[in-house]
Amino acid sequence: MRFFTQTRLFTTLALALGLAASLPAQAASWEPTKTVEFIVPAGTGGGADQMARLIQGIVTKNKLMKSSIVVVNKGGGAGAEGFLDIKNSKGEAHKIVITLSNLFTTPLATGVPFSWKDMTPVAMLALDEFVLWVNAETPHKSAKDYLAAAKAASGKLKMGGTGSKQEDQIITALIEKSAGTKFIYVPYKGGGEVAVQLVGKHIDSTVNNPIEAVAQWRGGKLRPLCVFDGKRMPYKDKIADQAWGDIPTCKEGGLDVEYLMLRGIFMPPEVKPEQVAFYVELMQKVRVTPEWKKFMDEGAFNQTFMTGVDFTRWVANEEIRHRLLMQEAGFVAK
Repeated sequence: MRFFTQTRLFTTLALALGLAASLPAQAASWEPTKTVEFIVPAGTGGGADQMARLIQGIVTKNKLMKSSIVVVNKGGGAGAEGFLDIKNSKGEAHKIVITLSNLFTTPLATGVPFSWKDMTPVAMLALDEFVLWVNAETPHKSAKDYLAAAKAASGKLKMGGTGSKQEDQIITALIEKSAGTKFIYVPYKGGGEVAVQLVGKHIDSTVNNPIEAVAQWRGGKLRPLCVFDGKRMPYKDKIADQAWGDIPTCKEGGLDVEYLMLRGIFMPPEVKPEQVAFYVELMQKVRVTPEWKKFMDEGAFNQTFMTGVDFTRWVANEEIRHRLLMQEAGFVAK
């Protein structure tokens, strides 16, 4: 396992905070002069892929920048392929990456030599919820019902998720600890595939993000049981027989597990402040479009937006939190 020394951590954080603090004073005078590569460190069809392709479409449709933008999936090694590409592209302002919380979990789980400190924070676009899903043809109407069935099955039920030792498996491990039960965890390449496998009854449950399973819920194929947040989602428009806001928290059902996931933008190291400022402004333009607002509503996102010093500090704290979560889940040594 590779960790920064305390001195290096403080030095890197200070540099990142210094760059972020300089952004408001910089005029967004720079703009891309060639195609921008938008890297997705995950498979196709999942939440990150959907968000990146939506941003690409919004930028193109609304002509928000002169150059084109192309989405490239680099999900190998639980996203390490994409993150290492960004790390090794020093000063290249024509590359951006959409980050999940695998920004923290992948280096901890695999020892691959990268960290968020090897990249330049740009903006938090939103936080993504996680929902416990089952096939709609099952009799389970609540998290309590399903967990009772899981206990009765003596560890034979299958929980599908994206990747190993990533967000989905962390939540699964926390469920097992809280509920006193076990699952067979089955990893897939992306959240879209996970939803399809649950519809096909190849697995018994998932903890997919809302956007990754909303189509199957709307189509009557899947059923949400609870959301892994401290409060119910604020969305009141009905998707199927319920609205997102009707889904109880898992805590309400006696399952003491909470988890939200980052959806953010980073750039390679050693880019210029005015280049970062361009992408901050670009994402702010994206956020006010009707297409983005519709996507946020349908995907039931927590719409927290953050840049600069606040975002950098949030990321630093999340790295610490994820190390503790992975220790609790038994994925890394304490």
